This record gives sequence, C-alpha cells and structure tokens, in this order.
Amino acid sequence: MGAQWSSPESVLGPLLFVVYINDNDEQIVSKILKFTDDAKIYHIVQSPKDIETLQSDLHRLVEWSKDWQMLSNTDKCKVLHFGFNNPHIDYSMDGVKLQLVKEEKNLGVTVSADMKWERQCIEAIKKANKMLGLIKRNFQDKSKDTVIPLYKSLVRPHLKYCCQVWSPYLSKDINLIEGVQRMATKLIKDIYKAFVL
Repeated sequence: MGAQWSSPESVLGPLLFVVYINDNDEQIVSKILKFTDDAKIYHIVQSPKDIETLQSDLHRLVEWSKDWQMLSNTDKCKVLHFGFNNPHIDYSMDGVKLQLVKEEKNLGVTVSADMKWERQCIEAIKKANKMLGLIKRNFQDKSKDTVIPLYKSLVRPHLKYCCQVWSPYLSKDINLIEGVQRMATKLIKDIYKAFVL
C-alpha cells in the first residue's frame, strides 16, 4: 500500500487564487461579497446618483476582469431588486443587459425579491421528504433507536441548513416543516401506536 501525498498546488491553489483576486474591489464604492469564484455587489438605491454609482462599479469590475484576464460570465450575472421603492433599473456588464430575476439561489438558499421564504421552505421540505421516503423504503427496522438517528443525520440537515437566515415566521411555512416531523414520527411504530391509542 503506497502513501498518498497531496501536491503543493492543492494547498497553495486556493491561497494564490485569493491573493490574485483580492484587489478586485479596491475601486468599488458599493458593497461587495466574495465567496471563492463568486461575487455579489449591492448598493442602496435612493437617487439617480446611486444608480450611476452601481453601474460604474459594475463597469470597474469588468475592466478589472479584462486587465487580469479573468472574464466574468455575463450570462450568469443577474439583478435582484429588493424593496417597494426600488426603481427597478436595468444594469449591464460589458454592454450586455443583465437578466432581472424575482428569486435567486445563493449558496443553497433561495432568496426572493419580497424577502419571503416560502420557496426555500418548499425546497427544503422536498429534500427532507425524499430522505424520509428513502428511510421508509430501505429500512425494515422502524424502531425508535433506528429511525431517530437516521432522521437526525439524513432528514434534519435539510430542514436546518442556514435556518438562521431563512427561519420561517409565517404559520403556513412552519406548518409545512412540522408536517415533515409528523411524517417522521409516523415511521416509528412504537410512538405512532402510542399516539393512536
């Protein structure tokens, strides 16, 4: 059995990438969030000057990407407007008008323009229900000692993923999530019989 050594590139690669892109926001007035090869730029728009500032910042990002030969994929760039008083202006990058969207998935969380989390709840519940179905079909032993650890390791992570951000506050969303928990309870024969009796 031979030992496996990690190459220096795999250790240095992420660090060198961060060093390489670290200055792309030096001339940017708006706020920018960076995560690996993904960036989000945002600005509070209350006047025509704010609109111009945001568009100029987008232009600067394009210029930086051309100078450093790290071109942005404008087809994947989108605009999401928040707030009732937002003028919903069209923005562009490198002469390409950016697509306007009502919702967008960001690091696994679906963010909508109205800041309601119904879509995120539905997506989380779909994934959780798939895992419950997998447990129901593939495990003969439905005792408490088997189902609860499976629920905690396979189902619950889908309901808890980033819940600090999208924690449901509407009763309809809370009821949907509690429905998954009720279904999980029904899988455990002893507990379900106790509730039925």
